[in-house]
Amino acid sequence: MKYRRLGNSGLLVSNLALGTMIFGEKKERSTSAEDATRIIHRYLDVGGNHIDTANVYAGGRSEEIVGAALRNHRDKVVLATKVRFPMGEGVNAGGLSRHHIFQSVDASLKRLQTDVIDLLYMHCWDPLTPIEESLRAFDDLVTAGKVRYIGVSNFKAWQLMKALGISEQYNWARFVAAQYQYSLVTRDIEEEYLDLCESEGVGLTPWGPLGGGFLSGKYQQNQKPTQSTQGRLATSPSHEEEAWVRRNIDHNWQVIAAMNEVATKYNATHSQIALAWLLSRQAVASIILGVRTIEQLDDNLGASEIKLSVEDIALLDKASATPEGYPYRFIKNYGQRSVNS
Repeated sequence: MKYRRLGNSGLLVSNLALGTMIFGEKKERSTSAEDATRIIHRYLDVGGNHIDTANVYAGGRSEEIVGAALRNHRDKVVLATKVRFPMGEGVNAGGLSRHHIFQSVDASLKRLQTDVIDLLYMHCWDPLTPIEESLRAFDDLVTAGKVRYIGVSNFKAWQLMKALGISEQYNWARFVAAQYQYSLVTRDIEEEYLDLCESEGVGLTPWGPLGGGFLSGKYQQNQKPTQSTQGRLATSPSHEEEAWVRRNIDHNWQVIAAMNEVATKYNATHSQIALAWLLSRQAVASIILGVRTIEQLDDNLGASEIKLSVEDIALLDKASATPEGYPYRFIKNYGQRSVNS
């Protein structure tokens, strides 16, 4: 396992993090508490130190499983969780109000069986709550010692930049991590967030690095996966990010074709190549792995040992490239300057 600095902080995290979203879900092909515990301990045994969960995962069950599994290992782990989405029936049971943030964090601490959350994310923008209120609440949690670092997820670029500016203005705790969907088949964030994260000292922690499993190489074009054999892509509704209708397009099969070539060259699996490509991105600090079994974990961990050549990165870049829109196309064509111009 290799380690990277998390944004502009002194915190070191393993470049491959363990995601726990499906731990404890009451669904077919989810991960039981017993299997999840074995996965967590295996991850720790190979040197992983970054575990990511959220209060809403499996209705809080994921946090409970993680907390129990870390009972004798808590000091080895950078433990991340999130707040924003509803955790009850009341009108104040969700959002980023001070009320819900404090209530949610106290509940998460109990489920996680810990006194402190290492990294607390705002899980999504809250249009009802002034961002100043949310940021002040997060800063107070850091001051109180209940949270050590803070992060952001699913904010628009202007929202993230506004939040960073407000934190700077009032000298409040500042985001050191940003969690967004990012993979060879979902490169939307590249137009804004990579530059933003690098310039502002925010470490990118991508989720969905295998495109909901599509980049594992086990799917065939125009053959819709079945629930009994091929998991999340078969069951996700069409409006969700990781849905078959989003993956089964010609562009993405071109990506798979390029991956076939690179995987053969490195004697690696498709999953390992997809993860190694992400690790080549300067802004990426730690990739959130979404494994269901120990076998999947062991396969994914192999990506840490693969260093893709410049030529192979360029091949994958070209195959997965998305059309440039305005104003990025305009800036590329007309907005360049140099000292010799």
